[in-house]
Amino acid sequence: MTDFLVRHFVKNYQEVENAAVRTAYGVFASIVGILCNTFLFWVKFVIGLVLNSVSVTADAFNNLSDAASSVISFIGVKMAGKPADKEHPFGHGRIEYIAAFVVSFLVLEVGITFLKDSIGKIRNPEVLNFQIVSVVILLLSVGVKLWLGIFNRRLGRKIDSKVMMAVFTDSIGDVITTGATIISVVFFGLTGINIDGIVGFCVALVVIWAGIGIARDTLEPLIGEAIDPEMCEKVKSFVESYDGIVGTHDLIIHNYGPNKNMASIHAEVPNNADIEEAHELIDRIERDAARKLGMMLVIHMDPVEMQNEHIMQMRRQVEETLAQIDDKCSIHDFRAVNGENQINLIFDMVVPFGYTEEQKAELQKKLTERLREADCRYHCVIMMEHSYVS
Repeated sequence: MTDFLVRHFVKNYQEVENAAVRTAYGVFASIVGILCNTFLFWVKFVIGLVLNSVSVTADAFNNLSDAASSVISFIGVKMAGKPADKEHPFGHGRIEYIAAFVVSFLVLEVGITFLKDSIGKIRNPEVLNFQIVSVVILLLSVGVKLWLGIFNRRLGRKIDSKVMMAVFTDSIGDVITTGATIISVVFFGLTGINIDGIVGFCVALVVIWAGIGIARDTLEPLIGEAIDPEMCEKVKSFVESYDGIVGTHDLIIHNYGPNKNMASIHAEVPNNADIEEAHELIDRIERDAARKLGMMLVIHMDPVEMQNEHIMQMRRQVEETLAQIDDKCSIHDFRAVNGENQINLIFDMVVPFGYTEEQKAELQKKLTERLREADCRYHCVIMMEHSYVS
């Protein structure tokens, strides 16, 4: 069903890296969400009035907020698809995250409102009207929301959209809350015991939790989240696949919206390589990254020793000693400056973010002492830094 709709309503649907096609996916998903959620709102609202059920009514207004969310998503996707301009040279892609953040507040507002109503129902229960046709209609609504959630998940994964994945999460939450509502109505029909307020309370908590989850997921890229390990490996493997590149480190990726990344990386080349040839190689990789990875990649070239066995042995000695002390750390940019009475070992050390300044100092002290035990001439010059990978 999803593939059929995409083929007929999204032009050039296979070109998901194309900004215009990605926008078309977002607009189409928003329209489908508006139609489905508006339909479900009216169905559940009428049922809630007939049954005099706060949990059903809460569920109805949750669907109405979902429809409003789809409207905001529609506007956000359209604005995010605008090309870069003088005032916004990196484009408008982050508007999609802002739109999703606004959606989270709508969801939270609905959840908090019906949390208050449910508490009132618990204190002063009202009589429910059980009708089997209402239960059937609610079951159908579960089916619609389940399909809508799967629909958004498939499209969200295809175009890497946090907004669509948030809609998927919200839809599955709706499936759970509507299922709970059905249980309360059926339970009343079978036992005559009214648990509507309690179920409505639980529904409200689920809605609030969904709103918090959406806010959290959309704030992370706005604040600046760590690089996904899969993306990190993809970029590093791409750069290291070129002959003449012997390693990479210090990858940093800045996100300016879905599929809109700007990155920098240090590429290691043999220190005896021809400087002009190495520079031409770096330029070619940057051009290829724009075409194949869809990102602006800036590469810093680092020369590394590949022939002097003595220096390479010292590097291996430092790496092995560090691994014995703390295997969560690593080194790069290793250089050695030999003197008659002192050998300077110069390198960068990558440590986890959680390490305090005291822990860093202690780590540096232990490493220096161990290396001096091997050779009293060793003097370490260490630059501490953190990885940007999650």
